[in-house]
Amino acid sequence: MSVTWIVLPGLAETPEEFAQVAALLPDQDVRIIDPWRTPVTSDVDALRAAAEVEPDTEIGLIGHSIGGLAGLRWALTRPLEVTRLVLVDSSLTSETGWRLCYPGAPGDRVIRSLARFLGRLGGPRLIGASFRWLSVRFGSLTRNESLSKATIRARYGAADSWLLFWDELAATWELAAETAKLVAGPIAEVAPTEVLVATGGGSRRAAKRWLTGQQQLADAIGGRIEILPDSAHLVHLDRPDAIAAAVHRQ
Repeated sequence: MSVTWIVLPGLAETPEEFAQVAALLPDQDVRIIDPWRTPVTSDVDALRAAAEVEPDTEIGLIGHSIGGLAGLRWALTRPLEVTRLVLVDSSLTSETGWRLCYPGAPGDRVIRSLARFLGRLGGPRLIGASFRWLSVRFGSLTRNESLSKATIRARYGAADSWLLFWDELAATWELAAETAKLVAGPIAEVAPTEVLVATGGGSRRAAKRWLTGQQQLADAIGGRIEILPDSAHLVHLDRPDAIAAAVHRQ
């Protein structure tokens, strides 16, 4: 049976920027979730619906950053459905944030109100492109911007974009806590997993600490780890070939 690969992007990422990964997998059925329509922190059934996969489809998941947590939860809760898993510089299950800002908590309500207010004032329209530039500037070694100016304006300049980013971040903390419990086990079964870890772009100490966390995650689920010293966090921009190679190894 053929495998349908579903890409789960990270925070404030667009489906368009994963086009090069899909292009390197012309022999695969690759479907990229649009987190601006369906947050990757959504429940599994919502993600399945967004990817438009049939009930009996064999699924492979490629999860980047917070998309890695979403993919890991999916794989651990539905091991018969997810038969392959690639975690790309995944967020860690320890990244549970501040409970004061969890969805519905007082801090969350304040920040949501502020995001709406700034959206009405046109804040995202004024500095949305700069926000995207900074994310690529500091998140990529190649700084290979893959989005057109029109796409950047439409995505990052939208009035509700900051509210969307915040909602996704706040939901990620709950997702991390949930996934931590799943990883703590016992784990009955999990798909063969490739764990790609980017160690470029930061200090040596930070890279070592990040690698240690990723190694612990890989050990917990029996994953194979690959270190990418020539990539920063945005691996799909720096090393899309490494992601494609991990898929082909599965």
